[in-house]
Amino acid sequence: MEPLLILVLALSVVVGLTLGLLGGGGSILMVPLLTYVAGMDAKEAITASLFVVGVTSLASLLHARARNVRWVPGLVFAAASMSGAFLGGLASAAIPGAVLMVAFAVIMLASARNMIRGRKKGSESAAKGRSLLMYIPVGLVVGLVTGLVGAGGGFLIVPALVLLAGLQMKLAVGTSLLVISLNSASGMLGHLNSTAVNWPLTLLITAAAIIGSLIGARLTSKVPEKKLRRGFGFFVLAMGVFVLAQELPHPAGLIL
Repeated sequence: MEPLLILVLALSVVVGLTLGLLGGGGSILMVPLLTYVAGMDAKEAITASLFVVGVTSLASLLHARARNVRWVPGLVFAAASMSGAFLGGLASAAIPGAVLMVAFAVIMLASARNMIRGRKKGSESAAKGRSLLMYIPVGLVVGLVTGLVGAGGGFLIVPALVLLAGLQMKLAVGTSLLVISLNSASGMLGHLNSTAVNWPLTLLITAAAIIGSLIGARLTSKVPEKKLRRGFGFFVLAMGVFVLAQELPHPAGLIL
């Protein structure tokens, strides 16, 4: 096995580990991993990421989170966001890969901010009794982001479920894995219209990520979530800056 492939698989285990621990967040690193380490072009990386993230989230959900899923709000939110994800996947064909990567970097920075700051307590009770119809516009926007840039969207889905459905954090995390799985499948179908995927490599990466997610799910009661989330947030922040530095024109290039 080539050293580069070993590195890609090892990093995929780490992404899966974070996804299993936090119920989201780790997937934000899959596109940069596939682009800058595995050598895929931006659109293939986004498509492959949607498959890896969707299957890994489903595996984590079935393994350890099923009792923490609220099916009604989860499925209503998913129905709206799947439509957005499919449309985002279709729209991505008309957008240059570099633009998608810059958009992805911006999403990474927003995700890092949320991880580092954490979420306010006491927001669950204020949302109880709100109409399920409120999920539709929010779900569409979250799904559109997922379909366009290949992020699972857990960092957007979890706060939305807390604020809209009044779910406790552990329930929002479990329910978000359901939404991420369905979103990713819908977004990937939109991308496959115009993008080819290296399936042998993608399936290997998926297997590695699933192993990491199952380990992470077992460690949830042993690792302090707050410290892990903040530390990972700073790492995602650094990666977002790195992606922007790679994709944005350099000042010297602008002068020339």
